[in-house]
Parts: sequence; structure tokens; C-alpha cells
Amino acid sequence: MLDQIEQFDQQVFLFLNSLHYSFLDPVMHALSGKIIWAPLYAAILTWIAVKEKKQFFLIILFVLLSVLIADRGSVLIKNLVMRPRPCHEAALEGLVFTLNGECGGMYGFVSSHAANAFNVAFISLLFIRKTWYTIFIIFWALVVGFTRIYLGVHYSGDVLFGSIYGASVGWFCYSMYIYTNTLRVNKNKNLTTKDTKVYTK
Repeated sequence: MLDQIEQFDQQVFLFLNSLHYSFLDPVMHALSGKIIWAPLYAAILTWIAVKEKKQFFLIILFVLLSVLIADRGSVLIKNLVMRPRPCHEAALEGLVFTLNGECGGMYGFVSSHAANAFNVAFISLLFIRKTWYTIFIIFWALVVGFTRIYLGVHYSGDVLFGSIYGASVGWFCYSMYIYTNTLRVNKNKNLTTKDTKVYTK
């Protein structure tokens, strides 16, 4: 059963990886690079800072925690599963398109790019909650994931499970933020109530 799933994943990968055009190569390479993410993510943080001024430092704490878990966790999964990237797979030699021979590390499951992109997408859309933004940021994350297949460095399964992992991390850290912020607000209310009682006496 596992062999059949892997064969199917390889077939899907080879089909998607074959959909490349020379004019798209530099675009896909740029979209896959983390440098281009910086302005977008800075804009997202600025938006959240303006929208959630009072809670911003607490939000930053959980956003950074989510980034750490998504990125380092995906690397840990790679080292535990040890599934070779398609560009390192001997059985696929000569069938995989890569750009300038770039392949990355030996293992590819799960995709850290997909995990990071979907983590940021999910945790940010839960804070911003605008329909157009949700559509945009999910589309962005999907494009980032597709670039990894296009460039021949990840199977579709690597990207799929990396996306699920990243989205789960984003949801979990947002939930932890809500829980922590609720405790903080309730504590402040209790302190205010006590102070009011003391003052009225």
C-alpha cells in the first residue's frame, strides 16, 4: 500500500514538474526564495500591529513561536523520515527538471517552504480576518508550495503534508495566543475589581 502511494506521488510529481517554461524559471526561482517573502511578511506584521496595538507584543511572541515550530519541526521530520528529494532519487535520474542543478539537502519530507508559508498564512488570516486577504494569502502559500515541485526539489506529498503541518502549527499557536490573552484579560479584570473594592471602602 505504501509503495503504491509513493508511486502515485512520483507520477503526480513528474507530471507537475514537467510543466515548466523557460520564461517562468526565474519567476519560480524568485518566488521560492525567502528574500522575496520579507516585504510581504513585514507588511503583514505592520497591519497586525496597527489593528491589534494593545496585544501586539504578545502576538509577536506567538508568531515567532509558530515560525520556530514550523521551521525547526519540519527539519526534524525530514531527518526522522529520511525520504530523499526527487532530485536525489536514483530511480528518477534524468526525469527531474531542476534549475541550475539546485537540489537542496538530501531529504525532502516534509517541505519546510510549504510548512513556513502555510504557517504564516493561517496564523495571519486568523488575526486579520478579511475575505480578500484569506484568498490572497492562501493563494500565495499554494504558489510557494508549487514552486518547490516546479523546481524539482520536493514531491507533491512533501508539499501537501508540509502545508498541513504548517497550517496546524499556525492554528495551534493562534489558539494558544487566544488562551493566554484571555487569562491576561481576566487577571487584569480581577485586579481592577479588587482595587475598586478597596477604593470604595
